[in-house]
Amino acid sequence: MTPLTVTHSPLGLPARVTRIGGVVRRDFAALRRSPIRMFEIVFWPTIELLVWGFVTVFLQSQQVPFVVAFLIGAVLLWQVLQKASNEISIAFLEDIWSRNLLNVQVSPLSTVEYVIGLILFSFGKVVFAIAVMAGLALAFYGFGVTSFGAGLVPFMALLLVMGWSLGLVGISAVLRFGENAQVIAWSLVFVVQPLAGIFYPVDVLPEPLQAVAAFLPATHVFTGMRTVLDGGAVPWGELAWAAVLAAGYLAATLGVFAWTLRYARSHGKLSRFGE
Repeated sequence: MTPLTVTHSPLGLPARVTRIGGVVRRDFAALRRSPIRMFEIVFWPTIELLVWGFVTVFLQSQQVPFVVAFLIGAVLLWQVLQKASNEISIAFLEDIWSRNLLNVQVSPLSTVEYVIGLILFSFGKVVFAIAVMAGLALAFYGFGVTSFGAGLVPFMALLLVMGWSLGLVGISAVLRFGENAQVIAWSLVFVVQPLAGIFYPVDVLPEPLQAVAAFLPATHVFTGMRTVLDGGAVPWGELAWAAVLAAGYLAATLGVFAWTLRYARSHGKLSRFGE
C-alpha cells in the first residue's frame, strides 16, 4: 500500500505556522553554531548595566539625591528597546551577509511570514538578555524588576513594538539603498535615545525637542517608569496614548518595508545581495 501523506494547504494556517517556525528554527540553528553571537547577546547589556550600576554606587557614596532604581530601571528598559531594534536588523542582515536573501525571497515563504519569524526570533533573544540582566541587577544592586509593578508588561511591550518599528526602518533603508545603509540599521535606535528621556526627564530638553519627544512611545514609557519607581500609580492614560503611537508606527513601518521590498524586486536589487 502507498503510505498516506498529509499535506497542508499552502495558504492555510498550519502551513503558515510551519513556515514561520522554519524561520525561527533556521535562525536559532545559526545562533547555536556561533558562540561569539551567543556571547554578544548578553555581553554588551551586562557591561552597560555594570557601568551604570557603578555610577549609582558612586552617586550614593557622594550623597547625591538620586534613586538607584531610576538608573538601573532605565538601563533595563533601554536594553529592551535597543535589542528589539538591533536583533531584528541583525537577523535580516545575516541573510545578506550569508548571501541567502535571494533564496529566501524565491521560497514559498511570504513577506508577512518572514517578518513574523524575524520578530519572534528577536523576541526570544531580547527575553533571554533581559532575564540575565534582571538577575544581575538583583544580585549586584538589589533591584528587582517587580519594582515596576503592574506597569512591567505594558512598559516592555511598548518598547518591543517601537524597537521592531525602528528595526524595520533600518531594514527598509538597506533594501532601498543597498548594503552601505547598514549603518542606519545599527544606529537608528540611538537617535531616539536622547529624545526619549531615558536617564532624565524630557523637561530638560529644549521646547522644540520636547514636542518631538511627545510623539515617541518610549518617552511615555520612561516617564511612567519614573512615576512608578517614585511611588506613584501607573499612568495608564499616558500608556494608552503611547500604545496608539506604537501601533501606528508599526503599521507605517510595515507598509514602508513592503514598499521597499517591492521596489527592490522590481528594480533587480535583490540579486545584488546574492553576489
